[in-house]
Amino acid sequence: MRILRAAGYRVMPWKNGGGTTTEIAVSPDGAGLEDFDWRVSMARVETGGPFSRFAGIDRTLSVLEGEGIELDIAGRPPVRLTASSAPLSFPGDVPTSAALIDGPITDLNVMTRRGRIGHTVERLSLTGVMEVEATGETTLVLVVATGVKVFTSDAARLGPLDTLILDRNSPNARLEPEGQGHLFVVRLSSTAAND
Repeated sequence: MRILRAAGYRVMPWKNGGGTTTEIAVSPDGAGLEDFDWRVSMARVETGGPFSRFAGIDRTLSVLEGEGIELDIAGRPPVRLTASSAPLSFPGDVPTSAALIDGPITDLNVMTRRGRIGHTVERLSLTGVMEVEATGETTLVLVVATGVKVFTSDAARLGPLDTLILDRNSPNARLEPEGQGHLFVVRLSSTAAND
């Protein structure tokens, strides 16, 4: 089990230069935008416009803060994504643009290299004590809007936007919320083509 603190996340420019991204975690460690296997980040989106394109990447987007965003993904009808919506998955290499619904947002972006790593993202309400199972190679838990006490072999605390990382050998994590909020559980696994 590892804990990444929000204050220690790396801030870097968007691939298209239109803003900045706060990188939560990337694999392999220190990988850049062209050679990561997986990447989890947050971005503050101040204006609408085109998304950066990432060849061979699958991505999932979720809204953390703000009223939401409307996405226009090539080949699909427009989709409204708000802070209460389920995470939305789409290919990172198709033309995609966004319009803000009512002001800036902060989003969560999970990206994995197609054919090498697959991912799932769940948005779960913190309504009481819950248990997160470590499945796949890596499981990340991002807490939003409240703190959470974490009980595994050791006790720890996550603040808002801190991340808990569990590997395949980690014990299940029991989470006890300190207030109202939700969390995102990101599960990352090698795909069959990589075995």
